[in-house]
Amino acid sequence: MRLFIFFLTGILFGITMFKSEAASWFRIYEMFQFNSFHMYGIIGSALALGVLMIQIIKRYKIKSAYGEPIVIPDKAMSFSRYAYGGIIFGLGWGLAGACPGPIFTLIGAGFYPILVVLVFAILGTWVYGLIAKKLPH
Repeated sequence: MRLFIFFLTGILFGITMFKSEAASWFRIYEMFQFNSFHMYGIIGSALALGVLMIQIIKRYKIKSAYGEPIVIPDKAMSFSRYAYGGIIFGLGWGLAGACPGPIFTLIGAGFYPILVVLVFAILGTWVYGLIAKKLPH
């Protein structure tokens, strides 16, 4: 049953991404050109909702779907790790025209060239797993 709920949630997320045009290469291009507020509004809304939900989880000690307590450790204070990560993420996003969330949405919508992006996203994650212990975290 839980798998069905997660599957349904993913489908609803994909539909929302597609209908809000958050998976649109044109909207992403507009954002990087500072020509439209559309994507900044979506990202800002997600950020505000994320902050609110984290505070609710911490204050009310909400449990996971498996009944386990949700523990959110504090982040290490480091500018460089977030700056470098953000730059790499942003470059990949700009080059691919999609961040990781919309990749599956675009595949589901029939934009099959995005499969190349999916393959390299998986490859990049695998390479990171290989070298993660050597990086300055």
